[in-house]
Amino acid sequence: MSVTADVAASVWRLRLEVARLHGHLTRYQLVVWTAGNVSARVPGHDLLVIKPSGVDYDELTPENMVVCDLHGRVIEGEHAPSSDTEAQAYVYRHMPQVGGVVHTHSTYATAWAARGEPIPCVLTMVADEFGGEIPVGPFAVIGDDSVGKGIVETLTGHRSRAVLMQNHGVFAIGEDARTAVKAAVMCEDVARTVHIARQLGAPVDIDSSAVDALFERYQNVYGQP
Repeated sequence: MSVTADVAASVWRLRLEVARLHGHLTRYQLVVWTAGNVSARVPGHDLLVIKPSGVDYDELTPENMVVCDLHGRVIEGEHAPSSDTEAQAYVYRHMPQVGGVVHTHSTYATAWAARGEPIPCVLTMVADEFGGEIPVGPFAVIGDDSVGKGIVETLTGHRSRAVLMQNHGVFAIGEDARTAVKAAVMCEDVARTVHIARQLGAPVDIDSSAVDALFERYQNVYGQP
């Protein structure tokens, strides 16, 4: 299998976008060294574009992004893909509404993951973006689709765009890669704020009806038409 002429333009556009979006992971201090990644589904095709494994962030370019099929097999690229490729491919296969996946080890959110504790819905920003608590997924080994199975199992039927994989880190999803990056950024922000709130006392949960209203407004009314 190879990238055919009819899909080449879409793949190149996503190579550009995925390479650019990695800059947000460093800008918002969600990763260190070569950890973390962004991937995007190629619309209408069983392909994804993902970061190469172990390459420094300042060396990432559209050209060295890797194109894989939805079983993690390399279709185009000179580098080995991220070690999370099979996991993310599993997400794309089983969650057709997902167009982008992001993985980070951001400090505060990963600290919650290390405790195996969901981030409670005690801030309007949590309600807005995640529609409730940010859940914890099961511990899973890295390198095959086990992490992907845990992501799908945890987020299926859940409004959250992020999951804290236990003892590992954050995985965020979205209808495209930019939306997934936004969820990862906001996950770290609320993880930090709720952690600080807990140092002062017990945070107050938001009533479920208010959570529903906040989520509906933010998802369907907030921003420009």
